[in-house]
Amino acid sequence: MKVFVVAGEASGDKLGAALMAGLKKHVPDVTFDGIGGDRMIEQGLKSLFPMDDISIMGITEILSRYRHLKRRITQTADAVVAAQPDVLVTIDLPEFGLRVAKQVKQRSTIRTVHYVAPTVWAWRPGRARKMAAHIDQVLALLPFEPPYMEAAGMRCDFVGHPVVTDPVASPDQVAAFKDQFGLKDRPLALVLPGSRQSEVSRLLPVFAEVVRLLHDARPDLDVMIPAAPNVASVVEAAVADWPVKPHVLYPVDDAGRSDKTAAFYAADVALAASGTVSLELAAANTPMVVAYDMNWLSRQIIGRMLRVDTVTLVNLVSDTRVIPEFIGENCRPAPICNAMIDVLQNPDAQQQAMSLTMDRLGRGGQPPGERAALAVLQGLDEKIGSDGTV
Repeated sequence: MKVFVVAGEASGDKLGAALMAGLKKHVPDVTFDGIGGDRMIEQGLKSLFPMDDISIMGITEILSRYRHLKRRITQTADAVVAAQPDVLVTIDLPEFGLRVAKQVKQRSTIRTVHYVAPTVWAWRPGRARKMAAHIDQVLALLPFEPPYMEAAGMRCDFVGHPVVTDPVASPDQVAAFKDQFGLKDRPLALVLPGSRQSEVSRLLPVFAEVVRLLHDARPDLDVMIPAAPNVASVVEAAVADWPVKPHVLYPVDDAGRSDKTAAFYAADVALAASGTVSLELAAANTPMVVAYDMNWLSRQIIGRMLRVDTVTLVNLVSDTRVIPEFIGENCRPAPICNAMIDVLQNPDAQQQAMSLTMDRLGRGGQPPGERAALAVLQGLDEKIGSDGTV
């Protein structure tokens, strides 16, 4: 069996590696071509070119490198058609992967699978119909996504979210972490301003005032910022001027990343930018408040396009609205601080919703990578033998 897999970001490399491991478990002679990072290469991928070459985010950056990306899209589609794999799997990064799939479908009958459903339930629902012209199957991370894809004519399988397989900090690791930072029995609040420089720069001034107000109300509360590697310098420069200085956790190596996991499990409350970090916090059973802002034009455009009344994934997956969120013009320090104090005092409702979220995302079940592999095989009408192989 031949599989062509395309990923363009670190998160896609993680998904791709788990998918590949699942396919190898059930199809021992499977071979892989495509584009990926270190994790996928470790699983046996022969990468057409470095994944970083297409790891581009933001409209301005994409436009500035449009011709280069267009050449890479054509190069990749040519390689797929030449390889004649049993299936092409594109992972997230729709600006690249879906364009590759479109060119492949125009020139062949190769089956196409897209891993990570686009958020058509939140905005731009027409994307599903456009995808259906060149995508045969979608692998969804969230349990409520399949009906949106199926309505557009594609097979869609919910395969679970990778957060359910993330590392877990043991009680001993949490205790050692608290000792390391002198936290003792003091409550801990995490501040998580995102991983992109633009959002971090916009949110940190608001979050700084939240921290000041929190300190006034709860002087016993310690505050920590686990800084993403690519924004650590921005965070460090910003907190230098804060009247109440938090601990800054720098994830620069394996030990730092372990500390981040321990921090999530040690925290009593978190203030987080909107995004998948809410699921990481839910996995650690850490109550949270979500806040996010954007520039004025983005507020107007996205506000008019949104089709949901909450952007927090825990609220959506659990079908509750227990995570307070402060988005756009509501992203103001005083209400955020009040919500965090309330969550500290009354965490029970959130903890129930977070537990339900993890269950619905596949906690305790078959690993998402293996579920994804089986869905791909089933889509190819392959039959799984009694020994678990094809």
